[in-house]
Amino acid sequence: MPIKTTPTDEQPSLNLTPMIDVVFLLIIFFMAGTKFTELERKIALQVPQVSDLKTLSPAPEKRVINVYRDGSISLDQVEVTIEQLVERLTSARGEYAKLGVVVRGDAGGEFQNVASVLGACRRAGISDMGISVRLAQKESR
Repeated sequence: MPIKTTPTDEQPSLNLTPMIDVVFLLIIFFMAGTKFTELERKIALQVPQVSDLKTLSPAPEKRVINVYRDGSISLDQVEVTIEQLVERLTSARGEYAKLGVVVRGDAGGEFQNVASVLGACRRAGISDMGISVRLAQKESR
């Protein structure tokens, strides 16, 4: 088989036709889009007015309930009883219906205390509940 010694390789050519087509389509799209916004401004329409203007506030952070080893409970670092907890969560839920809580129980305490707090949250109508835990540290050898 003879080997070619003269370089007769064709140089690659770049076809710009598809790129130009895309650019023209984008130009036409944006020109048509600006026409629609101009038409919308010219519509003789009186937009309704509202009297009470309030800013939209983001969803509040989850409320933190701590259950200590001795059975005492605190809601956002204020000590409360079970009844006060239900009362405060119910009133807070009145302001924001999808209020969530995170229950942090002491590892050395009884789980019954945490269960009582979860029951109180349920009575207050809270459905977004979580229990805070931390990952155990691996022992290095």
